[in-house]
Amino acid sequence: MFNYEEAFSRNIGWVTQQEQQILRNTKVAIGGLGGVGGDHTIVLSRLGIGNFHISDLDDYDVANFNRQAGANMSTLGKAKAAVMEETIKGINPEAYVKNFDSGIDENNLEDFLDGVDIYVDSLDIFCLEIRRKVFRRCYEKGIPTITAAPMGMGTAFLVFMPGKMSFDEYFAIVDPTQDASDNEKDLIFNDNIIRFVIGVSPSVQQRHYLVDRSSVNFLNKKVPSTCMGISLAAGTLCTNVLKIILKRGEVIHAPHGLHFDAYRNKLIKTWRPWGNKNPIQKYMFWRVKQLLKGNN
Repeated sequence: MFNYEEAFSRNIGWVTQQEQQILRNTKVAIGGLGGVGGDHTIVLSRLGIGNFHISDLDDYDVANFNRQAGANMSTLGKAKAAVMEETIKGINPEAYVKNFDSGIDENNLEDFLDGVDIYVDSLDIFCLEIRRKVFRRCYEKGIPTITAAPMGMGTAFLVFMPGKMSFDEYFAIVDPTQDASDNEKDLIFNDNIIRFVIGVSPSVQQRHYLVDRSSVNFLNKKVPSTCMGISLAAGTLCTNVLKIILKRGEVIHAPHGLHFDAYRNKLIKTWRPWGNKNPIQKYMFWRVKQLLKGNN
C-alpha cells in the first residue's frame, strides 16, 4: 500500500515536513527525457515532486545504453516518454503526469508551461531553436529555468531567474540571414552549438582530456557522453531545483555559473558579464573552433 509520507520520509531532516508538502504540490516541466532528462526525472520523483509535464519524441535504442536511465534490453524500441511516465508512477503512484510525447513545439508550448513552477532543460544539445523558444517564453512568464550539461566526466550548470539575465542575452545565438546558403547555415549552426557549449561551461574543462577529437562532430550531431557526467548533472540540477522551490540556499544564476569536473578534481565558479559577448568567451569560442577544426 503506497503512502506518500512514508515513501519520502528519509528526505525529512534535509527538508522539513512542511517543505516536503511544498515539493509534493510543485509542478516541474522537463523538456527531453534521454541522457540527463531521464536522471533528472528519477531524482525529482524520488525527491517527492508531485506534478510533472514531460516531453520526448524518441524511442530507446542500443546507443543509449551507456548513459540513459531508462535504456535497457526491456525498453529497447519503446518510447522514452512512456517509459519515464511509468517510472514516475512506479516511484509515486499519486504523481500527476502530463505527457507531451510528440515533443514540444509552438503549438503546445503554452500548454507545456501551464502552471509550471520551474522548467528543467534537458533537450538534446542540437535542439537550439525550440530550446530558445522555451527559455524565452519561460522568461516572459516569470518561470525559473535551469540547465545542467554532462561535460565529459563532470557537469556545468546555469540558472536563469525571472528579471535577471536571460538565455538570449547570455548565449547570444546568431540567426542566419534569409538569403543565407545551406553551407552558410551549416557554419552558423556549428558556431551556435559552440556558443551553447562554451556558454554552459565557460571553463571548458573537459577539453583537457578529450582523447579522440573525431568523436565530436556538430554537423553530424555527434558528441560523446558519460554516465558519470549525467549523474553529476542530475545531482547538481535537482539540488538547485530544491533550493529555488523552497526559497532557501544561495542560487548561482547567470551570468554566474559553476563547473565541477570529477576527472580533473576541479570546481570552478564562472562569471561572464555580457555572456558570450564577453572578451574571454570570444577567445574561448575561437579556441574551441581551433580544437575541433576539421571535425565539423
